[in-house]
Order: sequence, then structure tokens, then C-alpha cells
Amino acid sequence: MSNTVTITLGNRDNATYQVNPRRPLLDTLREQGVDLPWGCEYGGCITCAAKLTKGDVDQRAQVALNNRQLNNGYVILCVARPTGDCTLEVGVESHDTLYRNPFLDPLADHELKADIATPRDAP
Repeated sequence: MSNTVTITLGNRDNATYQVNPRRPLLDTLREQGVDLPWGCEYGGCITCAAKLTKGDVDQRAQVALNNRQLNNGYVILCVARPTGDCTLEVGVESHDTLYRNPFLDPLADHELKADIATPRDAP
């Protein structure tokens, strides 16, 4: 793995940043002056969510996103580490499909996390 990868912020005039792929994107981008929302810093909330439009990240530590959000390309920047060059849309303007009112449009079983949708065996 290279010492740095290029992160492009597609919704911020395609600004590019060189980041260390061994560190979370939130840390490395904020250190370079990118203004990003953040909250828990351990992958448990979706405050720092961004939409990945190109590339791939390792975000195994995140616990906040459901399958629908993951399938829509969302990543949690406080735990996401790029595996190569990536393009992201960041900030609240990237949240067009992040949120959904569960009372008006409930999630189907396949959109939930597997451990939530899978029935437990009765004792």
C-alpha cells in the first residue's frame, strides 16, 4: 500500500488531498483544513457520513449504517480508511439519500443489518 492516496471532494470543486491510507479520512482531511461535520469519532453515529462515488474504503469499524445506506455509497469518515484513490461527496449536501423517515417508508428486512433482520432461535 502506498504512503499516500488522493482523495477528491467532488462536491467541493474537485479539490484534492493527499492522505495517509492507514489513518481515518476524517482526521487526515480535517488536518488539511477541510471543514467536516463530526460527532462520536468511533463509527457509532452518522454525523460524519459522506458519499463515496469512486474508489473503496475499509470501514469495518462502523456500526451506524444500515444496508440501504451502505448500498447508496455512504461511508463513515471517522473510521473509513481509503484502500486507494477515492472521490467523495462530503457535508450535509451529500446526505440526499442518507436519511429516510421510517414511519412513512419503513426499511425492508434486506435493508437492515443482517443481525437485526435475522430472527433469533427461541430458547
